[in-house]
Amino acid sequence: MATMLTEKQQRALLRWRLVLGKAAENAPSECAGLFALGHLAGEGQRDGVALAVLPPIPEADVFGLDGALEFVYGEKTAGDLSGAVPHIPRWLADIRRYFPQDVVAVVQKDAVERRGLRQLIFEKETLPKLEKNVDLLATIVGLQHLIPDETRETARLVVREIAEEIRRKLEPQIRTAVLGALNRQRHSVLPVYRNIDWQRTIRRNLKHYDPASRRLVPERFYFWANQQRQREWHIIVSVDQSGSMASSVVYSSIMASIFASLNALKTSLVFWSTEVADVSDMLQNPVDLLFGPQLGGGTDATKAIAYCTTLVQQPEKTIFVFISDLYEGNSEDAMVAGIRGLVESKVKVLCLLALSDEGRPSYNHQAAKRIANLGVPTLACTPNRLVGLVEAILQGREIDGRAATA
Repeated sequence: MATMLTEKQQRALLRWRLVLGKAAENAPSECAGLFALGHLAGEGQRDGVALAVLPPIPEADVFGLDGALEFVYGEKTAGDLSGAVPHIPRWLADIRRYFPQDVVAVVQKDAVERRGLRQLIFEKETLPKLEKNVDLLATIVGLQHLIPDETRETARLVVREIAEEIRRKLEPQIRTAVLGALNRQRHSVLPVYRNIDWQRTIRRNLKHYDPASRRLVPERFYFWANQQRQREWHIIVSVDQSGSMASSVVYSSIMASIFASLNALKTSLVFWSTEVADVSDMLQNPVDLLFGPQLGGGTDATKAIAYCTTLVQQPEKTIFVFISDLYEGNSEDAMVAGIRGLVESKVKVLCLLALSDEGRPSYNHQAAKRIANLGVPTLACTPNRLVGLVEAILQGREIDGRAATA
């Protein structure tokens, strides 16, 4: 007959499973019995990581936590990065999700020493030769506090190179979409051929259609405007720094810096975890921005939404881009209520479960459905798709508010 475990015994069993790693799967049956009876109580450590600091962990997350620790404390030898490099940004995000900041620092230090991460990003000779992509950028930014002084400038140069390449790809599309959408909202009396509003011109001149010649002879042409008003719209980008949001932080930082370069937009960028950091004054330098505040694990979306609400001056001319996996550490009800308040004030709200090139993210499906039910577009999003969503809002078009929960 199976032994029913108390919550205390289950927690002790979890600690020892994490202490032993995969070795626990091959433990003798009598050891398993001791675990189950809770006789191995104590605050186990896995090479210096105090598992006593663990918060309550949902059963579904145990394997994620175990995998994050196995990467550092498993059986591979130092310098062996086989198969691990593509997963480093996710690993960095995971340990920040499971542990407080002081323990994260210990685990990261152990990873550098035991898993050869130093040869990945800490050697001046190696770093410039690595493939320049978002994953590498997220890795460097995530481990920036461990980069030695002699390598820091090289790391900044690599970050700048990757960030500028991403910007070169995105800026023309963003500039065209935003300025084009705003121009299409206004008309001009200046007769410039390339700015003819053909749809309005035809519609307003239908009464001048000549059936005999089957021609429309316009009495008046209508033109789109060239000029943009200064800071006509305010876009607020609010980014969750916890969990698996490493690529989202990178893309949102670069995209926000592009938005800020457009005179037609006022741009605010806010990072948050359990604290809130407004980094809008750093938008002119994406490298400084990416090497900026790291707020650690935990989430308080309600606090972040409340702060962003204070930035809103003209709700009907404000776009709020909320980027989070929606695993709220405070109150889900309060988070949803905060978003509801913005929607009711006529702010245009987008909820992005991820901003990356990858496929479907891990996110809180229940919270996503609740936010989508407010009429808020709630979806995982590529940078290109976000450009399209912003363009549609500026043009006054409706966007589907259903959550991407399939």
